[in-house]
Amino acid sequence: MNALSPLSRSATTAPKRPDASSPYWDEALETRPREQWDAHTLALLQAHLRHAYDNAPYYRRTFDAAGVRPEDLRTLEDLRAFPTVNKSILRERQLAVPLLGDLAAVPEDDVVYVSASSGSTGVPTLSPFTARDFDEWIDFEARLFWSSGLRPSDRYAHSLNFSLFVGGPCVLGAQKLGALSIHAGTVPSERLLAILRQFQATALWTTPSYAWYLGETAEKAGIDPRRDLAVKRLFVAGEPGGSIPETRQRIEDLWGAKVYDYYGLSDIFGACAGMCEERHGLHWAEDHIHVEVLDPHTGQPVAEGERGEMVLTTLRKQARPLIRFRTGDIVSFTTERCACGRTSKRLLGVHGRVDDMIIIRGVNLFPSDVEALVRKDPGLTGEYRLVIERENHLDALTIEVEHRPDARESIDTLAGRLKGTLKATTGVGARVVVLPPDTLPRATHKAKRIDDRRGAVWTA
Repeated sequence: MNALSPLSRSATTAPKRPDASSPYWDEALETRPREQWDAHTLALLQAHLRHAYDNAPYYRRTFDAAGVRPEDLRTLEDLRAFPTVNKSILRERQLAVPLLGDLAAVPEDDVVYVSASSGSTGVPTLSPFTARDFDEWIDFEARLFWSSGLRPSDRYAHSLNFSLFVGGPCVLGAQKLGALSIHAGTVPSERLLAILRQFQATALWTTPSYAWYLGETAEKAGIDPRRDLAVKRLFVAGEPGGSIPETRQRIEDLWGAKVYDYYGLSDIFGACAGMCEERHGLHWAEDHIHVEVLDPHTGQPVAEGERGEMVLTTLRKQARPLIRFRTGDIVSFTTERCACGRTSKRLLGVHGRVDDMIIIRGVNLFPSDVEALVRKDPGLTGEYRLVIERENHLDALTIEVEHRPDARESIDTLAGRLKGTLKATTGVGARVVVLPPDTLPRATHKAKRIDDRRGAVWTA
């Protein structure tokens, strides 16, 4: 199979918009027999490594230093011989060779769009796109939206940042499938609620934390999201919450709408995976991105379904190939055929980040592990914060939560129940502090769940 197979076609040759009754955007691609995916990926990967080696000075230099060349890739397992890259390398090479860095594999004249990371941990890193890159990205967004049930009859409100954020242009995927698309952006909550009421939007994309916050804000303003708004689908991304059943259920109860989790990263393109109507895992952009899930310490693959660091390799992106990019996200995957009929790999959830993992008395813990327990407890609002301190040369964890205004149980009962459940399910002992409602800060974008008050953090 060559790199120009139907599965790898560009957006310009993709099929026309399907009939609204079809569950698939591109049925032949999405239901391709599972055993054919690896051969297709290998063919694309061989061509992509050659593109990177021939056109990006950084890759030629690092491949040569590692003693590997594109023709050495004969199986997907051979990719493990190639060096990895990470966010620090992208930032360093961008500063060394402005504007786009020497991982770029096309001249700047061929670049039509750049997104940028937030720069919250350093200099914002740019992600360049050629015209083909951009068109294929938007076609995949349309495919994801279609798999989630969005149709031309929908009114879709896009409440993500448009200022260089890679999630901004994802709205064009909704437009491509024919939905009435509202470029709301990150406006104040009161304004967004007014937009949702005026347009009677049927779908909304935001973060899980903000979906929660917006629903609470609506109720405080006398608006019942279930009765007064028309939102039936909530697309969420940017945090693990959308794949945590307890969080998803609480948001759905608040809105009377279905929640669909999406995953993306600024270094490749907007949403790289998303939930279909079955909502059991996120279908991966397997015709665009190859996935490895590795033990973050040994670099060896973990078994399917087990947690490991996600390492991504682009398969078609011309402007800046990413070969074995260490995302820092701890994930799990499955290749089982989905009940919807799609055969692509499914992301079972982002369980946390390597740098968000807490080690308490030798036990690994992610904020998402705590979130599932807090959101399940009917006596708690669902908001939480993890406070880590150093006591007697040991790390100590305190979990701050809020009781609901109508909670009938005592604070001691609520604290004791969460403490016991945490210990039983994770093996971690922690103090639990139950605060009054609305004490903890609400997030209007990504929630900050960890307050690390240690002077120096142990890493072993």
